[in-house]
Amino acid sequence: MLAKAISAAVLGVDAYQVEVEVDIAGGLPKVYVVGLPGMAVQESKERVRSAIKNAGYPFPASRIVINLAPADIRKEGPAFDLPIALAILAAQGIIPKKSLENCIVSGELALDGTIRAIRGAINIALFAAETNIQKVILPPDNAAEAAIIDDLRVYAPKTLSECIEFLRKPDRLEPTAPKILEDPTVHLDFYDVKGQIAAKRALEIAAAGAHNVLMTGPPGSGKTMLAKRLPGILPPLERQEAIEVTRIHSTAGTLKASGLVRYPPFRSPHHTVSDAGLIGGGNIPKPGEVSLAHRGVLFLDEFPEFSRKALEVLRQPLEDGVVTISRARASLSFPARFMLLASQNPCPCGYYGDSKKLCSCSANMRQRYQDRISGPLLDRIDLRITVARLAAEDLIKASSGEKTAVIRARVLEARAKAISRQGIANAQLSGQALRKHAELSPSAESFIRSAIKQLSLSGRGYDRVLRVARTVADLNSQDFVTETSLAEAISYREML
Repeated sequence: MLAKAISAAVLGVDAYQVEVEVDIAGGLPKVYVVGLPGMAVQESKERVRSAIKNAGYPFPASRIVINLAPADIRKEGPAFDLPIALAILAAQGIIPKKSLENCIVSGELALDGTIRAIRGAINIALFAAETNIQKVILPPDNAAEAAIIDDLRVYAPKTLSECIEFLRKPDRLEPTAPKILEDPTVHLDFYDVKGQIAAKRALEIAAAGAHNVLMTGPPGSGKTMLAKRLPGILPPLERQEAIEVTRIHSTAGTLKASGLVRYPPFRSPHHTVSDAGLIGGGNIPKPGEVSLAHRGVLFLDEFPEFSRKALEVLRQPLEDGVVTISRARASLSFPARFMLLASQNPCPCGYYGDSKKLCSCSANMRQRYQDRISGPLLDRIDLRITVARLAAEDLIKASSGEKTAVIRARVLEARAKAISRQGIANAQLSGQALRKHAELSPSAESFIRSAIKQLSLSGRGYDRVLRVARTVADLNSQDFVTETSLAEAISYREML
């Protein structure tokens, strides 16, 4: 007795088809799982046996061979429990074999038959849509994220028994409705930040154009306070961006609920994070912090305290928006187009240049501290700003400034102009597209020539100045990049 079920597995952030074949034959009762199964897949035979029996159905006392094809790719995780159970039941004639045709099935089984959540449900749904499979059976905790995909019916039985009844009588279950996830974070308001007008302006420019930022200042100057308020002014994700973010977080298992993530992620790893934790890794590579921050913000507090190896791996994703991880088993690419927000002290003691407290560091100590950030990495940061500590009088009497809602309105307007003009954020402009859309006024051309000579700007540095200037012009409602816009953009590339 032979039966088949179609399932899928996720490798990187892409799903591929796995055909689950079950053959029940005469011989001593034993279950064999072949097709390069991992440990969790090997253990599935015991979960499946208990789930079928506890659902009230017989488990065959025969020789059972379960093959997971293609057999040359290692299968990991418990997501094959449900398709294996259904194929065994189909081989016994308990459910029609035709009910498993043109349908992808994935889910983990508890011993009592409850269907548990898996990782990468939306990736499986995307694969189903690409291969013209219109029906998917997934766990209830994953169905809402998969239902986001158009022209796909996602069914979410709660138990194995319910799934069997559905396959016998398809009208027993309604397709799952899609769900949009709201940002669970209560964003802090820029109104609470006194003074720091220049830093607020820099973060507004960064949010409008998706530019990278480095803040330098003594302890207590407000760097972290400003960073925590940045997500509140970021534009919401477009549908395609939201799908990209959701599939990464679904693969990593970091989704807090099932649905489409429409808000930019904000990741803030500790400075002790390893390079593998930051960039991704493992025998079969998994997404790291740079990928989890895709289309959002990666905040690195105490920037020089991160290991040199961890910081240097940021260079490729900052430039290309993608990170490639090569291992013996596989070489995988993960999306990693994030906005880097970093903060640092000016020296080891933190008080170099402070007006109230003397620095205790020698010149060599300061130089070694600053050298922890390499030149090529620093060159990839568009905005470098100093966040000075406020004097006592300013701290008490300084006005709070604008509310987050007011700043966010300007950011949304500027970002909308960029998207309407070129289809992408200004930070992603390059080559001919950058020259076309960041057109300089006559006075700005002569100004930038002298700036290149005086500041010894590299080609990359020049392009980044143009991108920032284009964003400043958008915020100022200017069609061309003017000398004023260029001057402001250049002022944010000060050497710290």
